[in-house]
This record gives sequence, structure tokens and C-alpha cells, in this order.
Amino acid sequence: MTTHAPELPIVVDDETGVWTTDALPMLYVPRHFFVNNHIGIEEELGAERYAEILYKAGYKSAYYWCEKEAKEHGLVGREIFDHYMKRLSQRGWGFFITEHLDIEKGEARVRLEHSCFVYQYGKVNRKVDYMFTGWFAGAMDQIAHSMGLTVKTQAVQTQSGAEEGCDVGRFEVTPL
Repeated sequence: MTTHAPELPIVVDDETGVWTTDALPMLYVPRHFFVNNHIGIEEELGAERYAEILYKAGYKSAYYWCEKEAKEHGLVGREIFDHYMKRLSQRGWGFFITEHLDIEKGEARVRLEHSCFVYQYGKVNRKVDYMFTGWFAGAMDQIAHSMGLTVKTQAVQTQSGAEEGCDVGRFEVTPL
């Protein structure tokens, strides 16, 4: 196994201790802490209900993130989506690979390798990466809106690396 230092800029405010990457405040927490909280909430609410809640929150957060990052870095169109996938991958969620992107049509396919959720859950024969689903629709809708397009999208997870016979996660974005 080879390693390298983080590739994203991290600045820590001396006075407040707040970590910032690019234009947004960040939190740095152990993966097991985050995923164990996720599992605890899932056990109380059920995976379906929790997925619905996370979809809405994730959509809103991705929309906001893409809007702020585009402004911070002067990004437009596909550059925003590519930057989003890169930053998600750099922050330890897993590796997000864009297999297809057509912003005008509101379409995308994203492959997820080395999911932090799959590492924690293992092979449980169900989709465990659903937290990410709303992120892709939120990113797509923000980018389309910034380009003056009226397309509105939805996203679904079609497979997870936690399912038998699957090594990666897959997500599809389609127009509503």
C-alpha cells in the first residue's frame, strides 16, 4: 500500500479552531465515529426512512457546495461536477468516478469504489451507500441552473459494493 498527504487545502483558524477547505468550513472526524452514528440512526428509523431524509439533506448540501465552490474557483458546467467528484474522493468517502455526464439532458452515471460505508458494513447484501444519492441530483441541478437550464433531476443508487456479486457502487441521475 502506498500513501500520500491530503491533496486538498486545509486551513485552521488559530482563534476558533475551525477547519476550512476552499471556501467552506469542514469537520474532521474518525470514519468509524461517523458510520457508527449513521448505523445507529438507521437502526432507529429504518434504512428506507433514513435514506429519504438523507436524500433531501444531501441534495440541499450538494447544491450549496457546488454553488459556493463554483464561485470560489471560477468553475462552470462540467468543471463544477468534476471538482465535486474530486473533492468527495479526496475527503475519504470513497473514489467517485464519473462514467457519463450530460448536463443539458440531466443525466449522469457515477461509479463508487472503496466506499467508506462498505468498509464499515462489509458484505450485507443491500445498498449501504444511499447517503450519497441526493448529492448527485443536487450537484446536477445546481450546475444546470447556473447554466440557465431548466432540467430538474433525480438520482438513485443502482448497486452497492456491499451487495453480493458487486465490487463497486453505482448511481444514476435522470431528469424528472
